[in-house]
Amino acid sequence: MPHYLDPKNDLTFKRVFGEHKHLCMSLINSMLPLPSPVVDIEYQSNELIPELADVLRHTIVDVSCVDSNGRQFIVEMQMYWSKSFKNRVLLNASKAYVKQLDKTKEFTLLKPVYALSFVNDTFENSEEYYHYYKIVNINDTEKQIEGLEFLFVELPKFKPQNRAEKKLRDLWLRFLTEINENTTEIPQELQDNKFVSEAVEYMNRGAYTKAQLNTYDKWKIDAMTEYSMINDALRKGEAMGMAEGLEKGIAEGLEKGKIQEKLEIAKNAKALGLSKEQIQQLTNLSIEEIENI
Repeated sequence: MPHYLDPKNDLTFKRVFGEHKHLCMSLINSMLPLPSPVVDIEYQSNELIPELADVLRHTIVDVSCVDSNGRQFIVEMQMYWSKSFKNRVLLNASKAYVKQLDKTKEFTLLKPVYALSFVNDTFENSEEYYHYYKIVNINDTEKQIEGLEFLFVELPKFKPQNRAEKKLRDLWLRFLTEINENTTEIPQELQDNKFVSEAVEYMNRGAYTKAQLNTYDKWKIDAMTEYSMINDALRKGEAMGMAEGLEKGIAEGLEKGKIQEKLEIAKNAKALGLSKEQIQQLTNLSIEEIENI
């Protein structure tokens, strides 16, 4: 029985989409809202953000694309495992856009950049798994500043409409969400599509060397470690917030108690016939507060 690896791992994701142009084009065409399909791609240089010590280097595949109408653009495909990614996506896409100035000095020749991010976590408060952002005029959404567009796919939220779903986008998302180290049988729908079926073959554990499997395991541990660190930080932040809220609530309660006590004293003093000035000296309440008793 074959054993499979998870395609969301840095090593396997790049094995499929960073080394096989036809599979990368198939994924891009299925995911992006393009006016015309991509017919050719060229892989770009390595990740624009340098690797930082003790920080997980997220999976990125950069490609320069040409569609059937000759339109050229850049796609940055990224895989993330936590909520702490939006600023990084924006930074990467912006750098990909600006980096073109190394080859051309005319702004009009800059190619649009699509940032396609697969996120192995949930971050939007909705049932939708596919989120498409672009720069638009708030009052007239038909007006758009072209250049940067962002697409986020929340993998944990993805659910195919039915198990026999053959739509290409759904097949690729099923490949990313259903194939993993616990897979024992490949769904027939994935086997029937030649591109997805080929991608599944690259997930066979037997196709990797011992050194590559060690890299695979290290990246998996790094991802789990970063995920845990972020969640721990969030829990500590929530605990601190609750403690501060409790402390504030107690202080506010004591203050309200003191005010109520002063009002009771003023009420009794007023009943005894003391003047407003005398009650004010006794309680430090304002004349207006005393008159309202």
